[in-house]
Amino acid sequence: MTTGKDRVLIFDTTMRDGEQSPGASMTLREKIDLAQLLEEMKVDICEAGFAAASEGDFECVRSIAENAKEMVICSLARSTLSDIDKAGEAIKKAKRPRIHTFISTSPVHMKHKLRMGENAVLEAIGASVSRARQHVDDVEWSPEDATRTDWDFLCRAIDTAIASGATTINIPDTVGYSHPAEYGALIRRLIETIPNSDKVVWSTHCHNDLGMAVANSLAGVINGARQVECAINGMGERAGNAALEEVVMALKVRGDSMPFETAIDSQKLSRASKMVSQITGFPVQYNKAIVGKNAFAHESGIHRDGMLKNNQTYEIMDPEDVGVPSTSLILGKLSGRNAFRDKLQALGYELEQDPLNDAFRRFKALADKKKHVFDEDIIALVDDQLTGAQERIKVASLKVMAGTAGPQTAEIELEIDGEIHAAQSQGNGPVDAVFNAIRAITQHEARLQLYQVHAVTEGTDAQATVSVRLAEDGLVSTGKASDPDTLVASARAYCHALSKLEVRKRKRIAA
Repeated sequence: MTTGKDRVLIFDTTMRDGEQSPGASMTLREKIDLAQLLEEMKVDICEAGFAAASEGDFECVRSIAENAKEMVICSLARSTLSDIDKAGEAIKKAKRPRIHTFISTSPVHMKHKLRMGENAVLEAIGASVSRARQHVDDVEWSPEDATRTDWDFLCRAIDTAIASGATTINIPDTVGYSHPAEYGALIRRLIETIPNSDKVVWSTHCHNDLGMAVANSLAGVINGARQVECAINGMGERAGNAALEEVVMALKVRGDSMPFETAIDSQKLSRASKMVSQITGFPVQYNKAIVGKNAFAHESGIHRDGMLKNNQTYEIMDPEDVGVPSTSLILGKLSGRNAFRDKLQALGYELEQDPLNDAFRRFKALADKKKHVFDEDIIALVDDQLTGAQERIKVASLKVMAGTAGPQTAEIELEIDGEIHAAQSQGNGPVDAVFNAIRAITQHEARLQLYQVHAVTEGTDAQATVSVRLAEDGLVSTGKASDPDTLVASARAYCHALSKLEVRKRKRIAA
């Protein structure tokens, strides 16, 4: 169906730029699952990784390329020919492959990072884009740090890329330095100045160092860009990238003044946000636009009164549009299996009979402990169950002694590959005692890099969601678990991270 609106392509870089956030590494299985969801969302281009970075990255890009149906699969590559050949090899089985190559063009980058002059950079641009065209017809080129690049040299660099065969020109605000008026004017001026500018797609890639990544991206679109590079939950280096969900819904809600459209199925935005948060262990802030827990929550009397009379008094979009149920029905210990199943379906989960029975049993146990069970509790419960099903190390039982008298001790039983192992340990606090007990059984050398707790809902009976990040010999894994007992959640999150780490270690040994 045509709407008369200009089409904007959504280029997702969650698995490439998003994964560069410290501690946000993803496994092959996690990336494949995320790529599948991106395809269901109708993302146009997926930047699956940096194929030349490592054999693991190469394998991720290759696997995603082989499994993709309609989505363009892209690999990033530096301007070196070996990088480009590696990218070409990784995506060669994709139905719609793309190579995205780049080189720095700002004076500070060329002098201190590249140690190259302008002529050498121009030669590298021509050679890299030409080499990429030998592998694919779809080549994207980016002048890194474009917003701090000399105008005349930026034009010469783009001219060279287009003449060499680039089909998309991306203008990165690499360090989040620009602002909407300036960035929009840059896009407009480039399109008006560059010969053959109508022969390429112009793209934005904006970082959020000054909190303006989404605003800059939209300014670029208004001034002629027709591709936006973004990431779910705004994941990315430093302060992150433009948030995909915010760009998509801004264009959808404000089509009156921004007559553009995307192909994104916005009802899957909430699900995608939760998946990325679970994979990376990075929580979504409560007041995060579009996908935050409070984005459609109303507590004050004035707001609730207005919402009861007409939801448009305080909501500019329907929560269903982003995959959030319109109402938050509270379930309790008297709720039946059918009500529970209907709630799961409303939250986007379709479970087979056995997993459903297990989830319902855990729900009943939770309802006995909590006065109210909210949507967020159920989501945490089911996500935790689905994650735990993959673990080889599980918490069978836990008993902790804590208090002012000390010492704090933990007695734990772990089920490892079906066998029960027990240990008792002391620690500098109950959590330390629990982790020491786990280490006594598993005898591992991993370092604890992150321990983070937050409440899923309000109240003293709220479930705790715990994130644990472990590192050993260059390998990093993140575990996450939820339970009304913070110590139980801590033990399960630690075992989850340890299970993932053991899998990665075995893969490294096998390789």
